[in-house]
Parts: sequence; C-alpha cells; structure tokens
Amino acid sequence: MGMNVAIDGPAGAGKSTIAKQVASKLQFIYVDTGAMYRTIALSLLRRGTDCENDSALKQALEEMDIRIGYEDGVQQMLLNGENVTGLIRTEEVSKMASISSAKPIVREKLMDLQRTLARENDVLMDGRDIGTRILPDAQVKIFLTASVEARAARRFKEMQEKGVPCTLEEIRADIEERDYRDMHRDTAPLIQAEDAVLVDTSDMTIDEVTDTIVRLVNEKR
Repeated sequence: MGMNVAIDGPAGAGKSTIAKQVASKLQFIYVDTGAMYRTIALSLLRRGTDCENDSALKQALEEMDIRIGYEDGVQQMLLNGENVTGLIRTEEVSKMASISSAKPIVREKLMDLQRTLARENDVLMDGRDIGTRILPDAQVKIFLTASVEARAARRFKEMQEKGVPCTLEEIRADIEERDYRDMHRDTAPLIQAEDAVLVDTSDMTIDEVTDTIVRLVNEKR
C-alpha cells in the first residue's frame, strides 16, 4: 500500500493549487477528485440530465466512461475517450458538480477508482470527504480552509484575469451557498476528520502552506 495524504476543505480554499505543489515536492501522484466530479457534471450538462430524476441519472452514469490519465505528471480527465481536462473549469460545470456530487450514486461510481489509485501508489488526494470517507486510513489528513472573504477575493482576481464578468459580491454569495450545500448534504458532507490537521490559509502564501504540509508528511514518513 502506498502512502496516502488526504486534503479536504471548502471551495476556494486553494486545495488543488496547494495539492499539486505538495505532490510535486514529495514526488507523489496528485489525484484531483474535484476534476472527476466535474467530468461527470460536464457529461450530465451535455445530456441535459435532470439530477433529481433517479432513473435518468442512473442511466446517464451507466453510459459514461470516466478514466484518469497522466501527461508529464499532470492529471488528465477522459470522458468516453475524449480528453475534457480543459472543459471542466467553467462556473456552469462547477455548480452542476456541487449538485450532482451530493448524489450517492455519483460518489459510488468514482470511489472504487479513487481507492484503487491510493492502494497502488503514493498519492495526494484532495476533495470534500477524502479523509472521512474515501481514504479514512490515510497517514496524513489536512483540513484546508480560509475565510469566505479571502476565498471570494482570490476567486474574483482569478475571474478578472480570465476576463470573466462578475462581481465580488456574486462570488461571495456563490461560495457561501456552496459551503452550506456541501456541509448540509446527506451524503458525505464536508466536515473535518477528527485526526485531520487544520490549516487556515487566509493569511498564508502558497509556498507557506505547501511547506507546512510537506513538513507534516515528512514527520509521518
């Protein structure tokens, strides 16, 4: 069994950015579970699937093939053989992913793939329920968070750089809505694992957070 590092936390806390840097420094495989759920969300949007229609959702999941690959160490998401890595970061996909990932049948579809990767490799996996449900035996668990204000400011800056029209207040409201939905859903709600280390990134640089997590992992090796 490989060494497993689980990073959980709310939307906009910087999980993916930090996780990629930490994995690179440790020479671990980075598994972006959010990208997996986004890939399913993209497929559901393309099909026009109603997530509240259980039979339609079940059929859609049965007919989609989700695979993960790596190119120069970078995770690639494959949907029915198509590389959709560059298509899953839109706001529309984000919102659908937040809704669809709350469905037990969606989470079950990906759990086996995620756990197999962790069994066979040294992996760093980030998401909402990695330390509590997907990898409960991970040797290192981190709960990465930041204030709503800090997360909204980061997201607003990112959208501005991409030329996407939006307001800071809209982004803040969206983050608060997603936090509530993630924390109150029936299936795999967002909570900090009892044995997870809390890391608040509100006033930390990316390098500071990265170094903190690398140190925690090295202490467990």
